[in-house]
Order: sequence, then C-alpha cells, then structure tokens
Amino acid sequence: MNNVYIFDHPLIKHKISLLRDKNTGMKEFRELIEEITVIMTYESMKDVELVPVEVETPLEKTVQYRVPEESVAIVPILRAGLGMVNGVHKVFPTARVGHIGMYRDETTLEPKEYYCKLPEGIENKTVFLVDPMLATGGSACDALAALKKRGCKKIKFMAIIAAPVGLEAVAKAHPDVPVYISTLDRCLNENGYILPGLGDAGDRLFGTK
Repeated sequence: MNNVYIFDHPLIKHKISLLRDKNTGMKEFRELIEEITVIMTYESMKDVELVPVEVETPLEKTVQYRVPEESVAIVPILRAGLGMVNGVHKVFPTARVGHIGMYRDETTLEPKEYYCKLPEGIENKTVFLVDPMLATGGSACDALAALKKRGCKKIKFMAIIAAPVGLEAVAKAHPDVPVYISTLDRCLNENGYILPGLGDAGDRLFGTK
C-alpha cells in the first residue's frame, strides 16, 4: 500500500495513550484530537506547493515562499470528523470547510450518505477529508467517491486510529489518495468497533453518551 503513511511520532504516541483512557474527560479528549491533528497536518503537507512572494524585512527586500491563500479545504465526515477541523485550521486558518454526513447501518455496518455541502471551487483545492476513526473503511471510501464525483482531484485522507481492514479497503479503493494514520490498531470486534481503540469518538467528543 504505497499510498499509506503511518506516523511514528513520540508526541502522537503520548497523546494517543491519553486519548484511549476511559477516564479522559470530554474537554481533554477534544483538545487531544485537535493537538494530534495539528501534528498530522504538518507531516502530511511536506509536499505542499509554494509560491514566491516578495517580503520586506526591517533590513531589506527578500523573496520568500508561502502556501497560496484559499488553496486548502477541510471536509469532516460527520459527526466525529468535526473534532479534527480546528486542528487543520491551526495550520491553515483560511481553509474553507465542507461537510459530508455519513451514518453506519447498525445491522449491515454499511455507510449511508445523508448530507453533502462543499465550498465553491473545492475542485481546485487540496482537500483534507478527516475522520478520527477508520474502522471498516466504508464511510471513508464513500466520502472519497463523493468528493471525486464533485471534481476534487487532490485529496488527502487523515484518520487518527485505524483498523487494518479499513486501512486496506481505503488504500485499495482509492490508490491515488494519500492516507495518513497516526496509529494502526489490532482489529475490529463483532460490532465493528476498533480494538483496543478508544470507544465511540463522536460520543466522547460531544458528550452524548
């Protein structure tokens, strides 16, 4: 899987250990998701395209390089993906935000799309599709297909924790999309939850359980 990047960063490992802890409260959980996303965003944009700009320092004029304004968009997979938006915004504060709503059928575990609203001109931007958990890969595969259907050509998918089956599904279905994962876990249980995982990311982010 040449399009898969699994981070081996000591700070991420530290924060993941706190994220997994069932005693970590909602506020700290949300902050950890954001902090991990910031690190992942920096790492995943090593190939970002820069443009030259003239800058005047207190001493002289010089040519420097910047990421073009409005060149990045963030698309969280609802609802847990919302927890990663601020992390990307810390790096790209002018990024526009779209939303894709997916839910998992509790019986079949198959994803269903119920909402899609994207920024104008997203087909010309680098798109971060984000979701904290990559379990079966169904929602991510469908969301990537939805973005491509709407003209997106440069997409990066980021998930904090992944199961091997989900990672393989996304990598094979969308070999043109770089997939960035902070941690690869062991497997899925009979209910489709990642083990050891961290439980339901959406519930822990928003205090709904």
